[in-house]
Amino acid sequence: MKGRPPGKSSGPARGPRKPDSRKPGAAARGPRKSDDTRSARKPDDKRGPRKTEGAPQGRARGGVKAAQARKPDVASVAPKVPAPKKPSLAKGVSLDVRQFRVGMDDDGIRLDRWFQRHLPDVGFNVVSRWTRTGQLRVDGARAAPGDRLTEGQLIRVPPAEPKAVAAAKPKRVRPELSEDEVTFAQNMVIHRDAQAIVINKPPGLATQGGTKTDDHVDGLLDALEYELDQRPKLVHRLDKDTSGALLIARTSRAAAHFAKAFSSRTARKVYWAIVMGVPSIEDGMVELPIAKQPGTGGEKMHVDEEEGLPARSRYRVIERAGNRAAWVELQPHTGRTHQLRVHMAAIGHPIVGDGKYGGKESFLSGSISRKMHLHARRIRVDHPDGGRIDVRADLPDHFAASLTALGFDLNRGDLPLDEEIARPPTREDEKKFARAHAKQFRKERRGERRSRGDGASSKSSPAKASPGKSGGGKPGGAPRRK
Repeated sequence: MKGRPPGKSSGPARGPRKPDSRKPGAAARGPRKSDDTRSARKPDDKRGPRKTEGAPQGRARGGVKAAQARKPDVASVAPKVPAPKKPSLAKGVSLDVRQFRVGMDDDGIRLDRWFQRHLPDVGFNVVSRWTRTGQLRVDGARAAPGDRLTEGQLIRVPPAEPKAVAAAKPKRVRPELSEDEVTFAQNMVIHRDAQAIVINKPPGLATQGGTKTDDHVDGLLDALEYELDQRPKLVHRLDKDTSGALLIARTSRAAAHFAKAFSSRTARKVYWAIVMGVPSIEDGMVELPIAKQPGTGGEKMHVDEEEGLPARSRYRVIERAGNRAAWVELQPHTGRTHQLRVHMAAIGHPIVGDGKYGGKESFLSGSISRKMHLHARRIRVDHPDGGRIDVRADLPDHFAASLTALGFDLNRGDLPLDEEIARPPTREDEKKFARAHAKQFRKERRGERRSRGDGASSKSSPAKASPGKSGGGKPGGAPRRK
């Protein structure tokens, strides 16, 4: 009789046994042991199954082996489970340490902005953690997200944990430009070099898109790539109804350079305007703070002495048409929204055609156009590769026609800038020069005293007397008088 491992003592009661359906000639199993016998064994008893009474020992062992042989091989029968696929890596995420060399176009940008430009899927929080733990290195040294990079530096990017890529959002695809739009955009260009483009923006064309604004300069930048394989970038803007010179950067390095020039006020912009009436002061400076006018949704500005931001605008009268109107030159010294328009309206001389800030009183009768007469005539800014960009934009047709109708002479319009005027120095200039000269003289004197002191100490060091032999004086003290 073949052996069988003991069953569990606890379990539901078994029903009547089914009739034996085994083939004739098969070995019959011995009687099952009673529950009392099975429960008498200890649970930690590690011995094998008990021998069945009356059965030879060798046969019992053979039965166990046969039973084990009849058991199916679980590993061979079970279906193979495919190995889990590795999650795909987002752009900019790698399991290996990588190194990047800072290029010329990235010179001067912040470290976190570098990641936004080259590894956009590595977020700011990840960059901050890498810098905080010292995993992110620049030239082998620790760095902070706000550190400025220099061309040629080596950035060590640590490996990142892979994460499943979220469902990709549909990207907004810019519509392709037609041949007429490409021709229109390229006809606006009045200056182009390796780093910059200057266009003469016509009135009525917005600089950037917005609500119900489909036609704008930003949508035409694809037509201005020319030989470079990168989209140009806007660095400043003009109002929709303002015409004239608009500077566009062709590279990221140029965009950063021009943005810094505008923020530091080293770039110069000169506007022409026709204003209502004639200012009593021919060369004046308007200094009035400007803020958004409540209830206009930020679409209109006004002078606010308490909460406004500082704003300065200079004006110079070029020519006058009696007391009816004046042709003026405007130079913004700050960059507030609608600054020139708000300032000229605030001093009682709104720009002709500017109904938003001048109301009904800002229009001239007769043949004078009702369009706004504000034109960005000139822009001057330092070039990223050295030298200077200095471009003038021609007037639009309606502005030129109004000047002619009012009897103005176009040849008198381009006034020299202050730094271009050869004039004798003023008292204030002399004071500045004297202060700078005195400062330089003090630096030189400090350097002479320092070098003289170093030379004296070097000469006296080998001739030091030993204590007790300094003319009878006390060791370390001054010598006595004889």
